[in-house]
Amino acid sequence: MFDNLPTQAQAAFDWTWDDYAPYFDDLQQRDLNEDTLEPWLADWSKLTSILYEVGSRLYVATTVDTKDKTSRDLFFAFLENISEASEEAGTKLSRKLLESGLQPQNFDVQLRMMRAQVEQFREENLPLQTQLEKLGKTYDEISGAQTVEWEGEQKTLVQMGVIQLDSDRDKREAAWRAATTCGLQDREQLNDLWIEMLKLRLEIARNAGKDDFRDYQWIQHGRFDYTPDDVHGFLDAIEQVVVPAQLRLQERRKQALGLDALRPWDLRVDPISPQPLKPFDDVSDLIAGGRRIFEQIDPDLGGYYATMQDDQLLDLDNRPNKAPGGYCTNFAVAKRPFIFMNAVGVHRNVQTLLHECGHAFHNFESYALPYIYQRMAPTEFAEVASMAMELLAQPYLEADHGGYYSDFDANRARIEKLSSIIEFYPYMAVVVAFQHWVYTHPNDAIDPANCDAQWNDLWDKYMPGVDWTGLEDVKVTGWHRKLHIFLLPFYYIEYGLAQLGAMQVWRNAMTDPAGALKQYREALALGGTRKLPDLFEAAGAKLAFDAVTLGDSIALVE
Repeated sequence: MFDNLPTQAQAAFDWTWDDYAPYFDDLQQRDLNEDTLEPWLADWSKLTSILYEVGSRLYVATTVDTKDKTSRDLFFAFLENISEASEEAGTKLSRKLLESGLQPQNFDVQLRMMRAQVEQFREENLPLQTQLEKLGKTYDEISGAQTVEWEGEQKTLVQMGVIQLDSDRDKREAAWRAATTCGLQDREQLNDLWIEMLKLRLEIARNAGKDDFRDYQWIQHGRFDYTPDDVHGFLDAIEQVVVPAQLRLQERRKQALGLDALRPWDLRVDPISPQPLKPFDDVSDLIAGGRRIFEQIDPDLGGYYATMQDDQLLDLDNRPNKAPGGYCTNFAVAKRPFIFMNAVGVHRNVQTLLHECGHAFHNFESYALPYIYQRMAPTEFAEVASMAMELLAQPYLEADHGGYYSDFDANRARIEKLSSIIEFYPYMAVVVAFQHWVYTHPNDAIDPANCDAQWNDLWDKYMPGVDWTGLEDVKVTGWHRKLHIFLLPFYYIEYGLAQLGAMQVWRNAMTDPAGALKQYREALALGGTRKLPDLFEAAGAKLAFDAVTLGDSIALVE
């Protein structure tokens, strides 16, 4: 019957669970032995790929226009009527495979993940997870609707960020205050949303028999190769080696700008030149520059990018009612990635494109693996793919090499990129430490006022050096503006570990560019078929949490 499965996921957009169920039933009823294992896995992979792509395309539709109620209703219907049932049916198939005792080739990591998820699966959690997905759309709608009237025009908060690059300090202060005032207007609504989401997560953890949501989510993220204690050790390393580096960076900024103290609106302006970097005027120029850069790095990567461009899989411009942030998702049947971001003509947009294309290339490289489950790399390594690409592309930023800039501006862009690595780590520590506090102190975290206080304390610990006098409300509600806290709990340490891996790949490329790129691509092609430390090693890096390894990389950046 699997010969009747559609070859394009769009053909299944109007399917109900009654259309999917017979395929799951067929897999459940089949004999599973060494002779039937490979076709059984192949059919399960085809079915899962259709479900993943339909869900991904429906999700994309809700982010490209947060006011599109039809897309939202279709996505919610998919979550309620298909996703919940398919997760339950898929868990039964995982259990069937595990109980068979069979060992598919190159599948050890996948079996480990299945075993853990089967153990903590609870049917009663399925509707709770759907509720969380719906509440996540509420967060997107709140954020997507935030606009400011500026000089007679309505601007999104992302567009207001561009004004904060202006060399006129009064102008960028006014832009910063206007944007943050707009954000504070939704404070109570976001607090209410937070309480609702936290209660659901705590209920999910209790249902699964876990002491707290951190224990539950650790398994959901497949973190078998490091522990919460390792994470706290990494946070200590950041405090030891990166916070001082950030203070040195801030002192240079303060002197270059001729200021006695840095205020929040002084942190994005370029201290080297009064003119902000302007890599492109139109998104089409951003897209074209990306193609030239990737063709310079590697013809195969350039070919992957050209496929995405030709197939219109790049939604890069910023506009009202578009969800915040950026992401790369995967259309598993078509074997094509899709990139979403909010570009407004600043260098950070170039870095975001490079980053998301690293994810896209990871997908392309792993499509050769036979089963969708093998292509699902751990997020810590998926972010190595993206962050390493940001650094591997640095030699190609000049227009002469296909990029966007003069020689002088290309070096400004490189300084901005390297500075952002140092600036990122202390902020990452705040986000990670905050989430560990939330989910190990839920009775405190259920009160948003306590969350404000905890965020403030962590900010002072990891992010000193900026004067927030009179701006306390904006400072303490910083957690409202980090979408991962609302939508992707415990998804943030990945960025810190991956950045360390990416810096090691970059170090290798300084002495052997071809060899480093070869290792990088070979590691991406492994998908999720190796344990996390082995994937790092395949890319020429080491998974590490200590101050010495981190300090060596930060010294290189400085």
